[in-house]
Amino acid sequence: MDLSKRIVIALTSHGELGDTGRKTGFYVSEAAEPWEVLTAAGHEVELVSVAGGRPPRDGEDPADQSQQRFLADPSVARQLADSPRPEDVDASRFDAILFAGGHGVMWDFPDNPALGRLAREIYESGGVAAAVCHGPAGLVGVRLSDGSYLVSGKKVAAFTNAEEQAAGLVGVVPFLLAERLGEQGAVHVPAADFTANVIQDGRLITGQNPQSARGVAEAMARALG
Repeated sequence: MDLSKRIVIALTSHGELGDTGRKTGFYVSEAAEPWEVLTAAGHEVELVSVAGGRPPRDGEDPADQSQQRFLADPSVARQLADSPRPEDVDASRFDAILFAGGHGVMWDFPDNPALGRLAREIYESGGVAAAVCHGPAGLVGVRLSDGSYLVSGKKVAAFTNAEEQAAGLVGVVPFLLAERLGEQGAVHVPAADFTANVIQDGRLITGQNPQSARGVAEAMARALG
């Protein structure tokens, strides 16, 4: 009996860090570590990006073995070279969605209809919705079929105001993620800055920062059985 499940990891297509002149993108470790954990558990992982094509990268570390295994994998390399858009993806094929972070997501994940459809349909079919660091921006604006916000009344972790302050990007990002989630009814549960913090509320699994990426994937693997 095949017990493997299929997970889609959503990546940003936004490569400009506000008006700073600096580049951003998806934070490579926040896709690589979950990919490693979930594939090791026997699951299939696919990638999408907001605009399709080649998503921009941030935080790439040539010395990080997990990242290098991820980037060197033929299937991953093929998808990163020409990723599909969420509009082109059939949600019924997937058992879970993971929103990877990186500051770019703060511009193109929130209130994104195609990403919201994927999250809603996967979640309402009994699947897992997960996000790490800034990835919970992909949950901003996601409404269930009854009109309520997916995060309403649920405990979540996300990049904190203090961490954004430490990164020097308050006033650069369009909004503060923890505050916006709270405005949509989420109960934000922070931990100390840049320490691993994974919060699971039913089939919603979220992590605070890059240090939480592996833990989020491990919680996903347990939830997927």
